Formats: sequence, structure tokens, C-alpha cells
Amino acid sequence: MASANDARYGQKESSDQNFDYMFKILIIGNSSVGKTSFLFRYADDSFTPAFVSTVGIDFKVKTIYRNDKRIKLQIWDTAGQERYRTITTAYYRGAMGFILMYDITNEDSFNAVQDWSTQIKTYSWDNAQVLLAGNKCDMEDDRVVSSDRGRQLSEQLGFEFFETSAKDNINVKQTFERLVDIICERMSESLESGDSNVAENKLGPQLNEQPQRSSRDCAC
Repeated sequence: MASANDARYGQKESSDQNFDYMFKILIIGNSSVGKTSFLFRYADDSFTPAFVSTVGIDFKVKTIYRNDKRIKLQIWDTAGQERYRTITTAYYRGAMGFILMYDITNEDSFNAVQDWSTQIKTYSWDNAQVLLAGNKCDMEDDRVVSSDRGRQLSEQLGFEFFETSAKDNINVKQTFERLVDIICERMSESLESGDSNVAENKLGPQLNEQPQRSSRDCAC
């Protein structure tokens, strides 16, 4: 039986163009933090440990329902390697939201969060909303970044914070739903105040803005 929450957000896919809003969302962070697995868990409710690194950028589309509005999410999975940084930052333009991800078992990925945050500020529009996600929380025995450190950093950066696991499906849906909530709240506030930038961006990018499909070469 579908839960009230499922009915509220609507988990069915749709390929048509009948929607009230379209939000472009990027998942960013170092290579191998689990961005691709996170996207596939949310979009397809599937998980495989055999995912390999995204080369360049790829995306999936998912339609949800929020407060009687049909919202099409265009979710972009970005490469974390430095050599692809110029490619991926080009897609920051027009993004309504970001999930900035690190791996709780990888100190370097956590230390890189500040740099990724700076890139968001540099290449995205001012009203883009960001959530910080500490992924792979199922790997508690291998944890090197505590929940408290993740929470402290999120407060320092002004982001909301979730610990997540694509493998065990922990806080995946909740992270996306909360990001959509924040975008909708910010959009409503800005439209009421007459912010034309938000009004112009509320439909997000057009679906014909296609990335080059990725090939993959190592664990991501």
C-alpha cells in the first residue's frame, strides 16, 4: 500500500512534458563518494556495487508531485576527477540545487567539501540551494568522518545535512525531497518579493539540453 508520503511526492515516472516546474539538480563531490549509486537508487530504486566513475556528466529525469504541483527533476551526475572539472562546472549554470557529497570513510573527500562549496558560489547562480550529504553511512566500521564533524561543517557553510547510504537506501529519498522543499520555499519567497531571477529560472533548463553520455572506467 502506498504511504501518504509517497502519494504526496508521487514516485511515478513520466516522459511527457506536462509539468509545473522543472528543477535542475547537480550531485557533486570527489570521485568515488557514491554519486552515481545515489542517483540510481533515487531514480530507479536500484543499487549495484559495480558502478564505475562517471566520465564528464550524465543525467536522469524523475517526475514528482509536491503540494499539487508536478515537478520534473533533471538530476545531473557529475565526474569528480580534477581533469573533468572544466566540463562539469559548465553545467552549474541554471542549477536550482546541489547535493554536495563526501564519503564518511574518506577524509580527503570530506576535506574537499570547502573547495566544492567555493565552486558552487563561483559558477552557479546566487539562489542555488545546497545540501551536504555524508554518504556510505552503512560502512560504520570504516568511518573516519564523524557525524558531528559533518554537521559542524554544514552549519559553517550554511547547508542542511544528511548522512546517507545508497546501498542501504538510507536518507536517499529524504535528501532529494528536502532539497526540493527548500527550492520551492525559496522560490515562493523570491516570487513574492518580485525577484525576477527566480521567476525566470523556475522552469530550469530545457530537456533538450543534453549532455554527452558518459562512459565509465573505475569505481564511483
